[in-house]
Amino acid sequence: MDPRRDVAREAARLLYTEASEEYLHAKERAARSLGVQTMPSNHEVAVELDLLTDEIEGKTRAELILKMRDLALGLMRILSDVRPVLRGSVWRGTARKGSDIDIDVYSNEPIEVKNLLEDSGYRVTGFQEKVAVSGRMMSRSIHIQVRLEDEIEGEVVVRPVEEHGLEVRCEVYGDAKKGLRLPELEKLMNTDPLRKFVPRRRYR
Repeated sequence: MDPRRDVAREAARLLYTEASEEYLHAKERAARSLGVQTMPSNHEVAVELDLLTDEIEGKTRAELILKMRDLALGLMRILSDVRPVLRGSVWRGTARKGSDIDIDVYSNEPIEVKNLLEDSGYRVTGFQEKVAVSGRMMSRSIHIQVRLEDEIEGEVVVRPVEEHGLEVRCEVYGDAKKGLRLPELEKLMNTDPLRKFVPRRRYR
């Protein structure tokens, strides 16, 4: 018996079923339900969540990831002038049912990005400003929700031009959220479209 992995597995189940939305809450709830003190890293929970998703969704998961990356490619081609970067679970190759497509772009004119999407035939379903605070740093971004086919959602995050190239750390895996730029995604789809971008090290 491995209490640490048991907690990670239960936390992954809570996240998959959406009984918990945040990793910390899921880990705390899992530890309480199992009556143990150990606490796995977010990375360990993410590994178990990936395994659990494979067990539940089977081969349809690979089909979904391929489809979402293809949809992301089309969207990024439309947004090529604002330096799009694919991030999130579709970049990682860990997307599952209910995941959306996360794309960062860099522009100081978010309305122009919204208009570009609409003029290209995409249905915009949301347009919201969000503020993120990290230490003494504050960042503002505009989140544009886009409805894609088969109930797949996309989120285009418009960030200030001056933030382009800044390194952001991932709270789940602990590595840099590098993502994929358009030429990189185009190459990936021609060479290894199901590749995962997940670090091996277990960050705590």
